[in-house]
Amino acid sequence: MGLSGVRSGLGRLSALLAALVCVFVARAAASTLDRAAMDKLFPEPFRVGERDATLPIWPIFRQSYNGDVLVAYAFESIDFEPIPGFSGTPFDLLIAIKPSGELLDARVLSQHEPVFVDGLGPEPLMNFVKQYAGKSIKQSIKVVAPGARDPRSDSVAAEIDGVAKATASVRIVNETIIESALQVARARLGFSKGRDPNRVAHAKDDVFQPLTFQQMLDRGLIRHLRLTNAEVEETFKGSDGEGLDPEGRADPKGVFADVYIAEVDVPIVGRNLLGETNWRKLMDQLDGAPAMLVVSDGRWTFMPDSFVPGATPDFISLSQADAPVAWRDFVWRDRLDLPVPKDLDLSKADEAILRIAPQAAFDPASPSTFSIRAQREKGQIYPERITRDFTLAYGLPKDLFILPPEDSGLGIASIWRSRIRDISILAAGLIVLAVALARQHALVRSPRNFKIFRLAYLAFTLIFIGWIAQAQLSIVWLFGLIKAIKGEGSFVFFLWDPPTLMVTVFGLAALFVWGRGTFCGWLCPFGALQEFAGEAARVLHLRQIGLPQRYERLSRLPKFLVLAVILITAIFFSSQAEKVAEVEPFKTSITLIFMRSAPFVLYAVALLIAGMLHYKFFCRYLCPLGASLAALSFVRRWNWIPRRKECGAPCQMCRVKCRYAAIEKSGEIIYSECFQCMDCVVIHDSPQKCVPLVLERKRARKRERQQQEAAQ
Repeated sequence: MGLSGVRSGLGRLSALLAALVCVFVARAAASTLDRAAMDKLFPEPFRVGERDATLPIWPIFRQSYNGDVLVAYAFESIDFEPIPGFSGTPFDLLIAIKPSGELLDARVLSQHEPVFVDGLGPEPLMNFVKQYAGKSIKQSIKVVAPGARDPRSDSVAAEIDGVAKATASVRIVNETIIESALQVARARLGFSKGRDPNRVAHAKDDVFQPLTFQQMLDRGLIRHLRLTNAEVEETFKGSDGEGLDPEGRADPKGVFADVYIAEVDVPIVGRNLLGETNWRKLMDQLDGAPAMLVVSDGRWTFMPDSFVPGATPDFISLSQADAPVAWRDFVWRDRLDLPVPKDLDLSKADEAILRIAPQAAFDPASPSTFSIRAQREKGQIYPERITRDFTLAYGLPKDLFILPPEDSGLGIASIWRSRIRDISILAAGLIVLAVALARQHALVRSPRNFKIFRLAYLAFTLIFIGWIAQAQLSIVWLFGLIKAIKGEGSFVFFLWDPPTLMVTVFGLAALFVWGRGTFCGWLCPFGALQEFAGEAARVLHLRQIGLPQRYERLSRLPKFLVLAVILITAIFFSSQAEKVAEVEPFKTSITLIFMRSAPFVLYAVALLIAGMLHYKFFCRYLCPLGASLAALSFVRRWNWIPRRKECGAPCQMCRVKCRYAAIEKSGEIIYSECFQCMDCVVIHDSPQKCVPLVLERKRARKRERQQQEAAQ
């Protein structure tokens, strides 16, 4: 087998190793702390209770003279919200939440985030997580840029200082803490299982206009449910409850229930229903909590004789996001004088204001469901109870509310919104590149202008894509992909870093059109840095160390071997994968901008020096990411580099000038090794550089002279 076949075989072997990942079974995320470890984490005066039998949490008590007092529930985040990081492995955090919803403690148990393993080190992450102690999950917790937190701010949101160079990673930690704490709070502290209380809407105080009762009904601000005796009887048909309501059967058209519901903490609703004075008085007593007004007329009542004021009514309920919302009678003593039409008599109706607990996470801007229950009894001593529920959808227009800035299950939408500047600039840059590459002949018409454009775009790639947007694609993403395929993580981690995802998608799409060269030659920040190192070498007239053509092919094989080692490590020894990935200098030179320990910096600098002496040394011979793209080069659909019949026989100009040795003697382009520098396209289109064009022009001038001489 020739060297070309060996190279092709190794490329296919690398791709095969990635595909073999699919046959491995996932290891389920599980707790790592036992009783002894918990006792060490919570020494006296704390006492660790027995682990809950139904939920992986530990009750933490404080010892006192009056007996042990429950102060918190402690748990590992990996049991509740194993959001994968950029290595594909979730953070495992110890979190302790008080019954009030305040976080007693938060610590890092384990993490494999590349930037915190060998980059910045674990200390910035430890310090970041410590900030959560004392914060309450009842308030919004936002991660801000380091040093941007204003301690004097009266914002309702608690602000946490982020970590420079690890923006996406700390956002994953933030979501891990909040989401896992909310799950425990909903299960043990009475929080609603619906919305996140950090992300509910709040009514706008300045939205108001006078409206009549009927106008509010027409606009849906008040909802109305009317049931006749016949309608209720129909629902019991065929059950043991059929026929047990003789009063209703005697008057089938009579009213069983006539119910009105409205959210009175919303100004445009409450002020019109209760009047300005009563509404202000109510709002002072509600202390910021939502409240519903329920008025019921007819035979049915939600306040039977057994009802205890201040309790939760048994026969009405409110739900949101398919989960019940906790509410209680607010015991409003004053009789409500509702502005109802004259033909509507509610003088004998039951009415109550039901206060929704803040921790219920009720979102007034999202749809909810109001339900009433009709109950019948069969038997005397131990009667059988047969019930039927009747529902009424409730929702208010979103323009009545201040919508939360973060409104997605894992905060992914908020991350994309927070990076809208980077996304917009990068999108514009990718569009410019796509248009330029699609019009390559116009692009290279002026070699000088093309050189300026290329260097300018590489500067954009290095400075903005790499150092500012932190969108250096790395083999580490492959680790996350492997773990997601194995079931040890999810594909969600791709969404946490929008710029990197955009570059990845663009690079993969370009792989089908132009090959691996679009990413490696235009969008890789470290590749751009190497190219600038090569330009510096040219300006300094450094002598280049070349390889004979017979060794050039052989020298391309190491990157495939490096890729194979990384894939094998990621599959079988995943805990060591991040260390093996340090063969890439991207974290040192791009992510951390050389602010790292000496060995890593020296390694990166050595590769740049090697690139000054042998053009793009790392990219061509060692880069595992480049190897993976080269192995996928068979998906390219077009041979986009123009060729002439003279290319390779006899003309060797492009091959000699190609700094990547990506052109065979025959003139054929080796697209798997092409970095799309387009030098050969410049030569091909240049009448001054392309040998066939130069010779053709000489022949044309000779024919012209001969014709002139013949004419004389």
